[in-house]
Amino acid sequence: MGSLLGVKGFSKAFAFEEKTDCFPQPTISLIIDDIGFSTIRTERFLDLETPITFSILPRLRMSYDLALEIHDRGHEVMLHQPMEPSNPQIDPGPGALYVGYEANRIADILERNIVGLPYVIGVNNHMGSRFTASHKEVKDFIVFIKETGLFFIDSLTTSRSMAYKTAKQLNVDTARRNIFLDNHLEESTILNQLAKLKTIAQKYGCAIGIGHPFPETARALRHFIESDGFAGFSLVPISKLICFV
Repeated sequence: MGSLLGVKGFSKAFAFEEKTDCFPQPTISLIIDDIGFSTIRTERFLDLETPITFSILPRLRMSYDLALEIHDRGHEVMLHQPMEPSNPQIDPGPGALYVGYEANRIADILERNIVGLPYVIGVNNHMGSRFTASHKEVKDFIVFIKETGLFFIDSLTTSRSMAYKTAKQLNVDTARRNIFLDNHLEESTILNQLAKLKTIAQKYGCAIGIGHPFPETARALRHFIESDGFAGFSLVPISKLICFV
């Protein structure tokens, strides 16, 4: 499923360039993408009772109700904005942005996606290896994000992404992920990815991990939490970290 959703092609961890001392201890934010398909899979992560930010795909049957539930359970909601991948045979899903779209079309699509998701405070990209590498469309996208007062997290599905750099240039609150937790769906591998995320946070002060609503990811996170894997670290919603990176 990870390959189907376009998250396996680029898994290099991007560390923050400079150490930040804004938190008293190393700080981690966890984002769970691809929310909107399944209530049961979302509940597994809500039941962990740990700070997690949920990024919801637009225009799916359960997207609106899950946004309400996630917010009611005290978690932050993001729009997981579909964008054109490099592989034309992969469908990024409804409400997607494509290279060649004019600024007004990008704005119209984004506005509809955001209106359909209550309590959205930020955006990250779903797929987008082609779109995020296209300067004109990325700039139009970031301008809209700025005008709506949202923040942006670059999921970094390609090393050629210009989204994070463009957001910085336009003074939009932004950050980029460090680790994909579950490109490989073995619990032991996900635990190793969590350990790598801790190492980045120790070195640079903070780190961002992105996972997906797989049972294996939920089990690995529960095991990690119950084994005090995050002892000595702060787990915070992404909005608490983004101002300092």
